Amino acid sequence: MVAEAMQTEDEILLKKLRWRCRRGMRELDQLFGRYLDRRWAEAPEAERAVFLQLLDSEDDKLWRWSMGYEACPDASQAKLLEYICALPV
Repeated sequence: MVAEAMQTEDEILLKKLRWRCRRGMRELDQLFGRYLDRRWAEAPEAERAVFLQLLDSEDDKLWRWSMGYEACPDASQAKLLEYICALPV
């Protein structure tokens, strides 16, 4: 019973990431939430690192990059953001 109450490190990390994905813009929340739901679990470490870098970016920049109003200056972040934006709703 105690083991059932304990969460794995992965579950705890996912909850923390879900909180970090709350950006104050519903569209960004949905984009990043979709990535967590559909890709995070099987994503390689390098991709996960790039995702964490994206989460460190300011909301207004993420918005402009994801909407194509401005180019993301980091190639690996731009590639991942393109993938995230292409995830089906």
